[in-house]
Parts: sequence; structure tokens; C-alpha cells
Amino acid sequence: MADKSRDVLTEQPDSQPAGTVTPRLAPAARGGAEPTGGTVFELDGLSVFYGSFRAVRDVTLTMERGQITAFIGPSGCGKTTLLRSLNRMHDLTPAARVEGGLRYRGQELYGPGVDPVVVRRVIGMVFQRPNPFPKSIYDNVAFGPRIAKLDVNLDDCVEQALRKAALWDEVKDRLKTSATQLSGGQQQRLCIARAVAAQPDVILMDEPCSALDPVATLRIEDLMQELKAEYTIVIVTHNMQQAARVSDMTAFFTAEVDADVDRRAGVLVEFDRTETIFTRPADERTESYVSGRFG
Repeated sequence: MADKSRDVLTEQPDSQPAGTVTPRLAPAARGGAEPTGGTVFELDGLSVFYGSFRAVRDVTLTMERGQITAFIGPSGCGKTTLLRSLNRMHDLTPAARVEGGLRYRGQELYGPGVDPVVVRRVIGMVFQRPNPFPKSIYDNVAFGPRIAKLDVNLDDCVEQALRKAALWDEVKDRLKTSATQLSGGQQQRLCIARAVAAQPDVILMDEPCSALDPVATLRIEDLMQELKAEYTIVIVTHNMQQAARVSDMTAFFTAEVDADVDRRAGVLVEFDRTETIFTRPADERTESYVSGRFG
């Protein structure tokens, strides 16, 4: 088993031989290289700010390897804001900052010397709307391995990623055609293949089915169930049925007035196994939301 104490989020020295893997990743941070189990994320009093505005307040929870965790709650409760903190996407937003503890495999994600580029390579993201690059299907999937200079056979890597995204049989004869010619559901699966090809440990999904029809949505949900055998998945969704179908753990958030600034901030109400959240929630606010009485 890999040594979890190893620093997995810093760059290797520039003197390494050309063509080798750039980020110094423990074997466990290569999708599927370790049996299911072990803590991946530990959040301890995590808050996210935009300037003086605290959008998410004091979130404490842990997420385990080989599970799908769903973030649910009404609009404006900070689900996507929290998700983006898990791979340092807020570094790209002026005036945004994260306070509190956020550890990935025991290492402070915002600690000194941690390279955010490597973080986003290890913790991939699939966005709400399919966003294929204006390139061929092949080049979309090959983009990550090329940028990361992964020591892989590119043709094999592209095929394996497309197979994992359940897309290979549909596109294997037209890999050089533009990715924008694919249907919406195919484009979203292509984006998942693109994330998988970079060999992440975690895949974050921000409302990945909101722009898709019911048939495409079910295919993405089936795909998530297959992928969790190799990757830890965190998903934001407004769809209660989807959260109940696909996730192992569910975190329910709501927005409450922050007395310090008289503005609403996202707060974690309850975090438990999905079955418990939907059938025996401990908090009345959770019960009201999942039963449709508010939100």
C-alpha cells in the first residue's frame, strides 16, 4: 500500500528526465491503484470568502475513498462554492479565499509549497454544461496527458479513458472529427473521459446532468456508479432523486443569515449516509427539504 505521508501535491524538480510524470504523486493518487477505503478529504471549520462576504461558513466533514458524496440544498447555499474549494478553483477568482482546515490525504490542500496546477490534475472537475474544446475527440481526451507530460502510450490512454466513459464504441471510428459534433450527452461523457485521462484520484462534478435529457442523465448516473470503483466522486445536484440514486453519502446545506455581516451564508446542516438523509434525517430542516416542503 502507498505511503500516505508522502507529499503528493508538489511539483518534482525541473531536472527530471523528459517525458516522465511531472507531479510527484503517490501511487494511491493514480486512479484505481489502491483498494477502496481511507479518508480522502477532511474539512475542519472550512469557510469560503469573496472579499468580506463569507459565502460558506464553518463546514466540517470527511469524505472517503471509493464513495460518491452528494452536496444538496437550495440555490445560494454554497454547494458549488464549496466544491470549487476542493481543487483550488477559487485561486482563479479575484478576492476569493479559503479559511479553515482542508486536507487531502492528510496534506493541507492550501499549505505552503502545494502547487494548485498539480491539485487540479489530481482532483479533476466536470462542469455543469459540457465544455469540449474546439478540437477533435482524440485531442480533447489527449489534452490532459499531453499537458501533464504523462509517460503513457497516448493512443492507449485515449481509448481507455473513452471506454471508462462508456463512449468508445460510439466514437472509435471518428476520433479525428470535432468534439462539438457530438450530442449533449456524448459531450458530457467526453468531458468525463478528458478528466479520467489525466489520471486523477478524485472527480468533482458540478450538476453534470442539468443540461441533459432523462436518457442521457441515466447514462451519466450509470457511469458514475462504474467509476466509483476507481475514483472518489463528489457531485453537486439539485435533483433529489439523483442524489438518492447515485450517492453513498449526502451533505445537506442551507443558507442562513450571518449575524456578523447581515448576509446569508451557506451552512452544513447534516451529513450522513444517503439512505439516512432521505429516510431518517436528524434535522427538521433536512426533512423539510428532502420531503419538498421548502427549497
